[in-house]
Amino acid sequence: MLKLSMTLLPPQKHLYLFLVAILAILNGCAQTPKGEFIPFYQAETEKPYADVLAELEIAISEHNFRITGHSRVGKVIRDRSTKDFPNYDTLQFCNLTHAKTLLLMSPHAVRHMPCNIVTYEYNGKTIVRTHLMPTDTNNSELNAFAEKMNVMLKDIVDFAVE
Repeated sequence: MLKLSMTLLPPQKHLYLFLVAILAILNGCAQTPKGEFIPFYQAETEKPYADVLAELEIAISEHNFRITGHSRVGKVIRDRSTKDFPNYDTLQFCNLTHAKTLLLMSPHAVRHMPCNIVTYEYNGKTIVRTHLMPTDTNNSELNAFAEKMNVMLKDIVDFAVE
């Protein structure tokens, strides 16, 4: 086992190590700029993968979203070359009324539009994950909208894995 004794270091090194430690601590406590961190919500289940996908489609439509795309990445890779490649799917969805409301509040919020849910297999489980909208922007109206959207997104994910 390697041991480092501070008594073996010259006095200047003590100060240097102290400053490095303080900077590391301060950096760990620094906040991410408002609106820049995109949180996510994830849940997993042992339900069959196809059942999870089917229930995602139901939950998305029950929350008045329309599926605009479905990328079956895992299936395409299996079909082309790797027969035992796991499932990976991405569902894109949208509600134009919500999208319009969001974009009228802030045109820059387009980068946070929660229009995507990924589903994949990992270690014998099906994982479902979606981006959530930041709720700590400088726009209180946008934050309130994001909180409502995040509840819907979590409900969609939870419905699929339950």
